[in-house]
Amino acid sequence: MDAANVMDEDELLDPNVQMIIQDSCQRELLICRSETLKIIKAIEQGEVKYVFMVDHTLILADNEKLRKQKTLSMCFIKQVKSTKLQHSFFSQVDEHGWCPLHRAAIQPLVRVLEMVLYASFSLTLQEKTLEGETFLTLAVKAGLVENVKILLEHGASPQITNSRNESPLLLAVRAGSHQMVSTLIAGGAQVEQVCLKKWTAIHEASKGGCVHVMELLLQSGGQVTKTDHHGVTPLGIAAEYNHPEVLELLIKHGADVNAQAPNGDSVLYDAAGAGNPDCINILLHHGANPNIPNLSSQLPIHRAAFEGHYLALRILIPITTRRALRLSGQSPVHSAADGGHAQCLELLLQKGSDANALLAPHMSENYGDMRKSPLYFAVSNGDATCTEILLKMGAKPDLDPLHCLLVAVRSGRYMIVKLLLAAEADVNCYFTVVNDTVFPTALQYCLNDEVMLRLLLNNGYDAERCFCCNHDNSCDDLFESGWSQHQGGKFCDFVSVSWLVNLVGRVVLILLQYVGQISLCGKLKKMLKKHKEWPQIHKMILFSVTLSLSHLSRVQIRKHLSYSTLKSMELPNRLRSYLLYKENDLYAKVICRED
Repeated sequence: MDAANVMDEDELLDPNVQMIIQDSCQRELLICRSETLKIIKAIEQGEVKYVFMVDHTLILADNEKLRKQKTLSMCFIKQVKSTKLQHSFFSQVDEHGWCPLHRAAIQPLVRVLEMVLYASFSLTLQEKTLEGETFLTLAVKAGLVENVKILLEHGASPQITNSRNESPLLLAVRAGSHQMVSTLIAGGAQVEQVCLKKWTAIHEASKGGCVHVMELLLQSGGQVTKTDHHGVTPLGIAAEYNHPEVLELLIKHGADVNAQAPNGDSVLYDAAGAGNPDCINILLHHGANPNIPNLSSQLPIHRAAFEGHYLALRILIPITTRRALRLSGQSPVHSAADGGHAQCLELLLQKGSDANALLAPHMSENYGDMRKSPLYFAVSNGDATCTEILLKMGAKPDLDPLHCLLVAVRSGRYMIVKLLLAAEADVNCYFTVVNDTVFPTALQYCLNDEVMLRLLLNNGYDAERCFCCNHDNSCDDLFESGWSQHQGGKFCDFVSVSWLVNLVGRVVLILLQYVGQISLCGKLKKMLKKHKEWPQIHKMILFSVTLSLSHLSRVQIRKHLSYSTLKSMELPNRLRSYLLYKENDLYAKVICRED
């Protein structure tokens, strides 16, 4: 007997025998997989005539015959129920991880689901597809209430979630199906089951806004005080998604209208962000406080202004206290300008808000540029409309450490630069944090932009300071004439760097058209001699002593009168144009013509 066993073992170890066994297993697996795919496809297409295999043969019958031969069909199932082949067919999955029962769960023909359920006796009803969907979540998503009932009756758990941690109940609430929600609750679904990131069915109903579903959840034990992973209550969710009827219902069941998330956002703050006047009025009617700031010192009025909700802003303006605004360290005008909402900005200014309100130091420090004024927000956003509104309402253009004009010049915003210059922004301002220079800062940002450069020069930029240099004591006369000596980098030093030196010839040629008698330092001459503009520059310097009296007079007049003053004076048109350098106004010739 032992010798026979040893012989059998030796035969099994034979490579040829092992190859035969392996081929046999693979062939049976291929047959099983092939037939399983046929069944899945048949179920997917609603072809009830495909039932299953018996002795490698599919039993086929059309729908009418199958309906009439119901007993015979069930007999077939019972006959193959104990066979290994049938077990393999209904437990096999396709490339997406779907077995026949997954397909049957989304098949609207209930009879298909019943037959496949009976044949899939080996499954636990908790199997998931590769995407993490269970039989029950698939049926809920498909909106098939009868299928859900059948799966629950056969033991499918309503607590098992999909890969996104969404329960069947959560999915039913999202679909807004009162019947489906009722079926799942009757089947044992827990209303307070936490899904996603501490998100419950109550939160989902608050987001969806279905009042009848919310009533059912509340009647079934749903709690209005539960918070999600952000610390937001269902009331806050309903306010955020503009559902006034749900708000009323939640408040009726005890929701706190002044509840705050960990970041300090109140329910009214969320409602102000959504902008629904009905939601805001409901909350205020039930005692919501409009003067509760969040941890960023933002009030509901700030949120409404930033989001551009005009009607919400009209409600909040008269009930937000000045003390609350002062403590917040910012004006809603800042918020409206930052959000770029001209209509809200006009409303705030008409209602008495200050166009020159400044951010408190602790708020200004949150910005790297230390901005303070509402105008700065509009300019930095490139918003010409809000910039114009603020300037018309008296906004001062030079209240920020980094002047608004410099921000606009650096961004190449011609229209905004024109508006700021018309409002008498200081064209000769300095910003010494980055580069401390003798010449006014604006020139640094437009060396390669002749349109912008001439726009500044035409509006009073002091070109003479670019030629103030101590290499040859060339600016001693300027200091004696009343200039305060500004310690900083000279123009010749600034443009000597490798990435700017190629621009110096053209820039100096332009600057010379706006100055009187000047001299060039040795360092600047040395650079200019390498440029094609040098012959023309040399000629202009050489004959500067013979400059026309009209040009010299223009230079002197421009030193004492601003662009806006000259523009408003009663002067002959030809004289005014000459004093304003109209012949050099590239903005009017190029940009305006293109617009």
